[in-house]
Amino acid sequence: MEANKKVAFYTLGCKLNFSETSTIARNFVKEGFERVEFEEAADIYVINTCSVTDNADKRFKSIVKNALKKNEDAFLIAVGCYAQLKPEELAAVDGVDLVLGATEKFNVTAYINDLTKNNTGEIYSCEISDADFYVGSYSIGDRTRAFLKVQDGCDYKCTYCTIPLARGISRSDTLENVLKNAQEIASKGIKEIVLTGVNIGDYGKGEFGNKKHQHTFLELVKELDKVSGINRLRISSIEPNLLKDETIQFVAESTTFVPHFHIPLQSGSDTLLKRMKRRYLRETYTNRVSKIKETMPNACIGVDVIVGFPGETEALFLETYNYLNALDISYLHVFTYSERPNTEAENMEGVVPKKVRAKRSKMLRGLSAKKRRAFYESQLGNTLTVLFENENKEGYINGFTENYVKVKTTWNPALLNTLHTIKLTEIDEDGLVRFKFENELVSI
Repeated sequence: MEANKKVAFYTLGCKLNFSETSTIARNFVKEGFERVEFEEAADIYVINTCSVTDNADKRFKSIVKNALKKNEDAFLIAVGCYAQLKPEELAAVDGVDLVLGATEKFNVTAYINDLTKNNTGEIYSCEISDADFYVGSYSIGDRTRAFLKVQDGCDYKCTYCTIPLARGISRSDTLENVLKNAQEIASKGIKEIVLTGVNIGDYGKGEFGNKKHQHTFLELVKELDKVSGINRLRISSIEPNLLKDETIQFVAESTTFVPHFHIPLQSGSDTLLKRMKRRYLRETYTNRVSKIKETMPNACIGVDVIVGFPGETEALFLETYNYLNALDISYLHVFTYSERPNTEAENMEGVVPKKVRAKRSKMLRGLSAKKRRAFYESQLGNTLTVLFENENKEGYINGFTENYVKVKTTWNPALLNTLHTIKLTEIDEDGLVRFKFENELVSI
């Protein structure tokens, strides 16, 4: 393969996918390829796919079309969850040359012999049971924070979810490697690390390729807290049954772990939680929220919720709505249920009509906006720390406080990737928060 060929990447889906795309991209660069933006003409386009929502499936085709507009002879590669679950479907999309499954994606350059377009996409996809080894990843270079992958796969059997089929069994990075990656990130001047994985509270399992737990999530958090040069550590989504009191207490006392939790609920009805085969009931969730707010009154709590799951009657939906309305949370991520092949829920009775799903989704999105507004209002007058983003948004620069309040001020390139102490003053008409600087830089 001649050097200096250009490669571009597009990522669909979650933070975990972003961290893996970044790692795959670094492998290309090490082998002499030049990484360019997806909007530019490239010789190779790599699309990291997602299978969590219908929308992600549909978007794949339009992304392929866009790439071929830039260069009709470009070599197109699909990797990721959808590539593992439905490789034939992706291979059949016009213009796709190569489809790599869960174990092959980190070795993508080995599958490129020449860049001649194929009539149909070649597939290299393993049985998902073979996805039992761990590849560490982290993303840098495209934002002020890095996503650090610590765990992959899932042993849970939630009835709506294809992730275990797409990513295999729960397995973890070694503690030593996580800390090494964190130090590498710190050395590049990145201020914030977001811990990511499929089920990060399960960290430790599979660290040695078996089910033995050498380390726990709490031990991971404690060790990362000691890494010097990182200003902020943020825990991404963590299951309520795996978020222990000790972890909450540790975060409350830590100077680097921030008071922000994202905890999937999926339903506020015990009846539906059982149908979903979630590993907790509503009481556990209530206890988690209470414990967080007791130790960190200003903590931001985000919630995942699914609407329109089979068997969700109007009464059960209202149970979820009323539960969330009364709960001291900060925002919602609302997912409209969509049937996924090879899941238990696909064949369940009590199918909710699509129009009803859409209406319920709209109601919860409205509730989320109300919750976010109330949370932002509760923070006015507080002195917090902001980390500014790397983008110029129509003459403004945005940033996030440690407890995930999104703030804005007039664009100033000197603020990029810097931390400042600020006092929140008012909510702007676009819903973002204005502030005044309290002092000079916290650190550079």
